[in-house]
Amino acid sequence: MKYGFTLPGRGPLATPETLGRIARTGEELGYDALFTGDHILVPRNIASPYPYTEGGEFPGSPSGESMEQLTLLAFLAGQTSRIRLVTSVIIVPHRNPLVAAKALATLDVLSGGRLVVGVGVGWMREEFEALDLPPFEERGAVTDEYIRAFKELWTSDDPHFEGKYVSFDDISFLPKPVQRPHPPIWVGGESRPALRRTAELADGWYPLGSNPTFPMGTPEQLAAGLERLASYARRFGRDPSEIETIYRTHQFELSDTAAGDDRLPFVGNAEQMASDIRAYQDMGVGSLVLDFLRQTEDLDVMLGRMERFANEVWPLV
Repeated sequence: MKYGFTLPGRGPLATPETLGRIARTGEELGYDALFTGDHILVPRNIASPYPYTEGGEFPGSPSGESMEQLTLLAFLAGQTSRIRLVTSVIIVPHRNPLVAAKALATLDVLSGGRLVVGVGVGWMREEFEALDLPPFEERGAVTDEYIRAFKELWTSDDPHFEGKYVSFDDISFLPKPVQRPHPPIWVGGESRPALRRTAELADGWYPLGSNPTFPMGTPEQLAAGLERLASYARRFGRDPSEIETIYRTHQFELSDTAAGDDRLPFVGNAEQMASDIRAYQDMGVGSLVLDFLRQTEDLDVMLGRMERFANEVWPLV
């Protein structure tokens, strides 16, 4: 099992000094990857329901803050040397695809091949409208087309593409990413379109456990999702085992004493948590991503939880 953690993009921990320290500490502890979110702006009034809270409230609304994702990852690339840098997720329709593909390729080059491109279609209509993007209702089709354009730009010596939303020809696109054929692409999302997109276009599936519409918070729910993904993969002529599964959970509570039988996954003492990880690993999950910062805005507390998880739980898995 590989382990990753999310980084703050807003709030008191989102400072250059603190972000660099979190990233370096994670690398020193042996974490495989760090993850950053993506909002170019935060509208003052949001009616669109956020997919990952029961009431649809967006946690970023009160502050209005959001660091630009690719800039932040480039900054952290210079602070680290081994840890992978994951867009978690890049909202694909938000950026001109040639500009995005260039920025991502450059980031892979500058980081020595450490980029992972987590992709999503977006959920906030108001942000789409403020950015003057293609219609919100077409964001899935836009995302699919842009991903295909990314691959053409990253892999072809003479890139050309003719689509509904983007077209290009007679261009040079250099440098190419370090990773071949291109940086891994992980699709974030739990819906059937996300599963189809994974099977058709991506290298990994990146579900989050807390989506109330498409719940993945238990091993049984995730197993059902993996069965659906395998069905889509076979439909596209792919071996399901070749698609990596990266599971992210908001549930994390490591305690000194064992939790009761009705506990949630990733809640309990070190042995219980290690048992959960082994169960997910047996299902085919290759990476586990934890949101340490959701429980605290205290840097020392967050780093302490990261260290304790690495030192107490990993050896038991």
